[in-house]
Amino acid sequence: MKTRIISGIVLVIIAGSALITGGWYLYLLCAAISLIGLFELYRAAGIQKSAVALCGYIAALAYYVCILTDMEQLDILVFVAALMAIMTVYVVSFPKHCAADAMLAFTGIFYVAVMLSYIYKVRVLSDGIYIIWLVFVSSWGNDTFAYFTGVLFGKHKMTPKLSPKKSFEGMIGGVAGATVLGMIYGGIVGSRMSEFAVNPVLTFGIASLIGAFLSVIGDLAASAIKRNYNIKDYGKLIPGHGGIMDRFDSVIFTAPAVYWAVYIINQIM
Repeated sequence: MKTRIISGIVLVIIAGSALITGGWYLYLLCAAISLIGLFELYRAAGIQKSAVALCGYIAALAYYVCILTDMEQLDILVFVAALMAIMTVYVVSFPKHCAADAMLAFTGIFYVAVMLSYIYKVRVLSDGIYIIWLVFVSSWGNDTFAYFTGVLFGKHKMTPKLSPKKSFEGMIGGVAGATVLGMIYGGIVGSRMSEFAVNPVLTFGIASLIGAFLSVIGDLAASAIKRNYNIKDYGKLIPGHGGIMDRFDSVIFTAPAVYWAVYIINQIM
């Protein structure tokens, strides 16, 4: 327990300082986390040192380079080239790899690198220094409220074979609690923001609701993959917490959810 608390504090300090500072610090941290997470995902399938995995690592790095440019078509080029490279390795090395290996190598680029890059993308938005915290308000807020609601009122199991402790009551309580937190947070920081967020309370509330709901899916998706490959944790990088994928499983979904929710809501309003 002591190790878990200490490593948790260190993790919060590193993540918090990066979110506040932004810039190259956050960019490089997101890139590093993405590569480590991708390695953990590939390791779960036993392909972490294979040629198809190497294609994935190179593609993830190339994608992060593209983030610094304004040419969106470069992203598409990276993904197309990655798919071609992975399938070429799959064909040339056949039957060393099965089709599932090639598909995971390609999907992992999106599932880990692209999705986690939205932490940086949210931060560089106008008022991103305020909006970025909504990613964690919706994720951690949902986890906290879901836990207490589930303990007090949970009766109907949501996914008994995948996560026996999760209930529909807990999910509803978690999403509702995170939504309220998002609205409160919007009310607190709204006066400090520019006109990017037209109605911070409403915008943050909706974004947090969407993010909280999808964080549940993100958590269960990561658990399902672990079950498929018969592993308990993705890694041991963070003592007492597991690997990067174990700690960022829900954030993988909440980061892009918050980014697009805030963007679309403000386009409509």
